[in-house]
Amino acid sequence: MKYKNAQDILPDHLLKELQQYISGETLYIPSRQEKKPWGESSGAREYYKKRNTEIRAKHREGQSLETLAAQYHLSPDSIRKILS
Repeated sequence: MKYKNAQDILPDHLLKELQQYISGETLYIPSRQEKKPWGESSGAREYYKKRNTEIRAKHREGQSLETLAAQYHLSPDSIRKILS
């Protein structure tokens, strides 16, 4: 994140107003863009949803926790959490 001097970019009246609340300190101004939910941009959310659906289906078909854990490189506890 690159810092900018408020004096260089804000109008004087706005700078004076801000100085009433915070003066000489760093102020973070968040972006206007709405933040996407976790995994939406990268596709991770969809990937894990599909993987967990496969795990549930294979368990219903009779595969054991240990087999699923080995197949998906997860611990048996992680498989239990997915199944619950």
